[in-house]
Amino acid sequence: MNSIVIIGGGLAGLVGANYMAEKGISVTLIEKKNYPFHRVCGEYISNETIPFLKSRGLFPEEFSPSKINRFQLTSVNGRSAQLPLDLGGFGISRYTFDHFLYRKALGKGVNFILNTEVENILFNDNAFSIRFGQTELRADLVIGSFGKRSKLDINMKRSFIQKRSPYAGVKYHIRTDQPSDLISLHNFKDGYCGISQIEDNKFTLCYLTHRNNLKKYGSIKIMEEKVLCKNPFLKSIFQNSEFLYDRPEVINEISFATKTPIENHVLMTGDAAGMITPLCGNGMAMAIHSAKILSELAVEFSKGKLSREQLEKNYSQKWNSLFSRRLWAGRQIQRLFGDEWTSNLAVNLMRKSKPIADLIIRSTHGEIF
Repeated sequence: MNSIVIIGGGLAGLVGANYMAEKGISVTLIEKKNYPFHRVCGEYISNETIPFLKSRGLFPEEFSPSKINRFQLTSVNGRSAQLPLDLGGFGISRYTFDHFLYRKALGKGVNFILNTEVENILFNDNAFSIRFGQTELRADLVIGSFGKRSKLDINMKRSFIQKRSPYAGVKYHIRTDQPSDLISLHNFKDGYCGISQIEDNKFTLCYLTHRNNLKKYGSIKIMEEKVLCKNPFLKSIFQNSEFLYDRPEVINEISFATKTPIENHVLMTGDAAGMITPLCGNGMAMAIHSAKILSELAVEFSKGKLSREQLEKNYSQKWNSLFSRRLWAGRQIQRLFGDEWTSNLAVNLMRKSKPIADLIIRSTHGEIF
């Protein structure tokens, strides 16, 4: 029997696999793709994660991630404000970071099953059955780390997946003229676009848009010209940057609805447990932190120091204590973006009331761990 099976090899799954394998736990991780690969992600990580990553040998120092300590916000019509980021963060692509974590986990003995999509998870007689193709695995514990949305969410009849979401995410890697220490957030009608530097002097350009924009113009390229480029900052970026992808990475129906950290005894982590609005730039830090707290409890469970009931209760309490308020704050702050009037209001707040701006930023970030 596999002691622990992780479904999904994103940031939370890989960090958790590394941590548990290091503690001598048998871990199998199932991922539907093969490393390395790109993901739709803002690729900015809050510095709150650095002590933990360094303590586990998981900080990607060898790739010289960018150091980011300033924030710029622009409104739909191009008004701009900047402020320092007290905590700051670093930038690294998921293509590079996930592959780095994957190689670390391989070295620790994690068993990977790649190019494989799990079809069903059943819990019976205090154990799990994980099914894919003609194969069935048995496990004591299953961790769901399958990202923003998955077929498993549908199969498990999770409440958030029953409601259609109007949001799509689009990501490019570009070369452009922006200071390496600046993360910028540019508003456009019914959406916003984040830009920050990653490794190798490249930048991530990642935006969230309402499906009505895509529906109206019929293609991403035309929508970018007609909608995003009405913001003069975005117009300059799109006209004067080198785009490094043949076509963008795209994900549809991104949901920010409330999720639960446990579904039918499967312990959810990362975006599978709850997704913060990307304008906050903190999803990757939350994924790492949730993987940490879940892995610590899973090790205790595997060693017989916690019952399943205690494990689930402790994880649910810790997850909600750490993240539920941040997710709520992100949803409220999102209302200031994607509209000319409210985005101008947000810029004015940043310009005229630094204490309020700092409070808004702090409300979506956690403490150093």
